[in-house]
Amino acid sequence: MLIAGVIAICVILAILGFLLPHLSNRARRGSDKGFSAAQRAGSKAPGPFGRWLSKSFGESRRATDRSHSAGRQARSKLPF
Repeated sequence: MLIAGVIAICVILAILGFLLPHLSNRARRGSDKGFSAAQRAGSKAPGPFGRWLSKSFGESRRATDRSHSAGRQARSKLPF
């Protein structure tokens, strides 16, 4: 379920980055705040489970940032 949610957020951010590059920054910052809060909360879990949770939410945050920037880069390569 979490993986499907992250994929959906990535697709939405890529589309927003392509269609509305300047206005999509707010959506990216919102997803970053959510994943960062989850990453901090996950890091407080004991032992290797805490490292695993922290790492997974950090990877999700990076994936959404990459999809947003890919949408913006695709937009900048258009001829018009």
